[in-house]
Amino acid sequence: MIFRKVFSRMVIAGAALLLAATQVAARDAERVVASKHKHAPAATASKGGQLTKKAKTPVAPQKQKKVQQAKKKPGKTSVAAKKTNPVRSVKAVAHYSDPVQGASFLREQLTSRSAVVMDAATGEILYAHNPDLPGQPASTIKVLTGLIAMKSLPNSELVPASKRAAQMPRSKIYLQPGKKYLADDLINAVLLASANDASVALAERIAGSERAFARLMTRKAEALGATNTVCKTANGLTAPGQQTTAHDLATIFRQAMRDEEFCRRMAFTAVKTSDGKLLRSHNRALWQIDGAEGGKTGYTNAARKTYVGKFSRFGHEIVVAILGSESMWEDIRHLVEFGFQAKIGQGVTVAGRERHGEGAGERQRHSSLRLADGTRHSSSL
Repeated sequence: MIFRKVFSRMVIAGAALLLAATQVAARDAERVVASKHKHAPAATASKGGQLTKKAKTPVAPQKQKKVQQAKKKPGKTSVAAKKTNPVRSVKAVAHYSDPVQGASFLREQLTSRSAVVMDAATGEILYAHNPDLPGQPASTIKVLTGLIAMKSLPNSELVPASKRAAQMPRSKIYLQPGKKYLADDLINAVLLASANDASVALAERIAGSERAFARLMTRKAEALGATNTVCKTANGLTAPGQQTTAHDLATIFRQAMRDEEFCRRMAFTAVKTSDGKLLRSHNRALWQIDGAEGGKTGYTNAARKTYVGKFSRFGHEIVVAILGSESMWEDIRHLVEFGFQAKIGQGVTVAGRERHGEGAGERQRHSSLRLADGTRHSSSL
């Protein structure tokens, strides 16, 4: 009996000692593990993708395999690479090999309310947004004024300036009421210097009044294929009911540039009048964008910035037209580059420069400058 009690107590005591020893060993093991983690260097992403940057434990084998496979695929970025190589903000470069993506990218770059890029040879639309949305044309409508005046008056015709014409707001060449000016000089003033007073003087000489001349302009636009253009003034100053569209502007200019005399005048960067005064073109594209052959700018508060022009590179010709632009020259550059990439193929143009010598537009501009320095008529302008 006594022996059984002593034996039971010994068993209980042994079990207690064994449990205590186990707990001590567990605590020691935890301290060792904690010490190793505390002094271990921070893990970073390796080329093999075994550890992620802030990870304390290895990546699971399945995840490691996926990361390695992702790295091997071209055009893909692994999870580890995304964490260690943040994307920097860079300026996007436009490549238009995919027409749909290119047009979408182009639209994001433009500030114009409507725009058209047209093949000058065929009339095919290469790009357009809101092409038939009507708006005020501003001075781009002077393309019609100059074209009609060229066909209606000989260059040597003397055109009187009325008081009404002389009172037109800027842009102007400050005609003096009652004085007569050569039609040749006035036409250049309209097409290059965008002269509002010269536009009205020509209109009154040809049709008797600006209102009657505006009706001629509308009929001329329709004859050229522009069916959504209504003219109310000879100079494009804002008027109720006056309108055009980007598609109509491109159509009008495409047809107008087929006229040899009109094309010659539009290529002038500057030209002297018969009495030696200098008329400077408002079309900066002539000296800023390769391939520019001619164009007409416009601006009013209602219309904002407007433009239509023709460009030629490597045997291809396009017409660009915009209405309602806020950054006109940037818009034009984007549209021109898109147009030629669409016609020629990606990579032919580099930063707006032609790779192979002087283009047709450049040669024409040099010729224009020589013409501008020559002796012309003598008159009182």
